[in-house]
Amino acid sequence: MAKVLVGMSGGVDSSAAAKLLLDNGHDVTGVTLKLFEPEDVTDDIRACGSASDVKDAKAVAEKLGFEHLVFDLRESFRENVMSYFINSYIKGETPNPCIECNKNIKFGKMLEEAEKLGFDYIATGHYAKRVFNEETKKFQLIRPSDRSKDQTYVLYGLTQYQLSKTLFPLGEFEKSQIRSIAQEAGLINSGKPDSQDICFVPDGDYAKFISDNSDVSIKEGNFLNSNGEIIGTHKGVIHYTVGQRKGLGIALGKPAYVIGKDALKNTVTIGDKEELYKSEITVTDLNWISGEKLSAEISVTAKTRYSQNEAEAVVIPLTSDTARVVFSQPQRAPAKGQAAVFYNGDILLGGGTIQ
Repeated sequence: MAKVLVGMSGGVDSSAAAKLLLDNGHDVTGVTLKLFEPEDVTDDIRACGSASDVKDAKAVAEKLGFEHLVFDLRESFRENVMSYFINSYIKGETPNPCIECNKNIKFGKMLEEAEKLGFDYIATGHYAKRVFNEETKKFQLIRPSDRSKDQTYVLYGLTQYQLSKTLFPLGEFEKSQIRSIAQEAGLINSGKPDSQDICFVPDGDYAKFISDNSDVSIKEGNFLNSNGEIIGTHKGVIHYTVGQRKGLGIALGKPAYVIGKDALKNTVTIGDKEELYKSEITVTDLNWISGEKLSAEISVTAKTRYSQNEAEAVVIPLTSDTARVVFSQPQRAPAKGQAAVFYNGDILLGGGTIQ
């Protein structure tokens, strides 16, 4: 029996994770992370960390008979996640804050606090598996049984140590089974919808969030075509992301897409759908979570967005933390700042940030 601290968001997945750990005989304590200032999150919008989420997590803990804690990680979250998100958009990138939150907060600060309190492991409601490879003596991150809920993409940034201290109780289950487990246990959140949006921007208005939380003045600039010619005026680079079609505010008489951004020049380049596709990308800040750094090129399957299917590719190391990724088929809208992750079958080998 291990002493396990379960991160509880107030949702059904983390609640069911706690129930499964209890059923397996572990000594369970729940914790909800306080990540926002009170005025940032209200109960009328669904966002991770709201007062209603804390209330739901506490109710589940009481129902199942274990202690529930709250960790105040607002300062760390602002420094490591919100500031990263803001700065990335200002630089013209398309960030993925969930990856930074997992690496630095959920499996970083939460694990640190858990160890101070004497816990053997932390656990979360992520859909993933971890397996110890006896040959390499390393833990591997493996895709879950329910492929439709696979969250390994946002976990590629974890370290071997973080992986060694984490349990993923949901890895062997389908989502429908998890809801049934919660329902049979009489948990109040068994029918609660899954969260979809970036938790600290639940209304999806990134530009307003950045404007409200930074000193940056959002300025109009030029729309360019793929030849570099001015074809219109945009309302600020942070309003756009590569691959975007809707809400451009420009009429060209044909479908138009954002194919590039230059934050320094304050320009947004518009082109045809075909111009979105890229056969190769450069990836930096590589983290090989399930193995060693590359010494030679390898064949993998890769994806450049969370919801994307994997595609066959070759990863060619350039430096210790940079590689070129060449796809067998061109990929739609790989965006600077997003993650590219690499698989060998069900094993997530690692990933990095698209340049």
